[in-house]
Amino acid sequence: MEGELSRFGVSVDSNLLAKFDQLITNQGYTNRSEAIRDMMRDYLADHAKEEKGVMIVGTLTLLYDHHVRELSDRLTDLQHHYHQNIISTLHVHLDQSLCLEVLILKGKDQDIEKIAGKLISTRGVKYGKLTSTSLHVF
Repeated sequence: MEGELSRFGVSVDSNLLAKFDQLITNQGYTNRSEAIRDMMRDYLADHAKEEKGVMIVGTLTLLYDHHVRELSDRLTDLQHHYHQNIISTLHVHLDQSLCLEVLILKGKDQDIEKIAGKLISTRGVKYGKLTSTSLHVF
């Protein structure tokens, strides 16, 4: 739910502003307002995650060797156990043995972090990272 637009002024060092303008131009922004709004949302979302019990959505990236004995079965079993929080998965074969799996998760922060921790710490997973944002801000 959007509110009314408000205008405000900001005093900024000219060198800092020039670097900012170059960066947002390179990223495809057509004006400063769009870039600043996105930065504000990002900042608010990061800080909203500090509150406990908030709803979050995130992606969990896993990299693993599918030749590790029973690893694929363990990961699948865990995903089935938490099916209510796992919205979707993408599985990609990177080479003869290396797999990349990306899961989209939604739920209370502590639940999603617990699920991610269990999947990442599964023996045989080479890399795992959860990236999330709070739904509280939006």
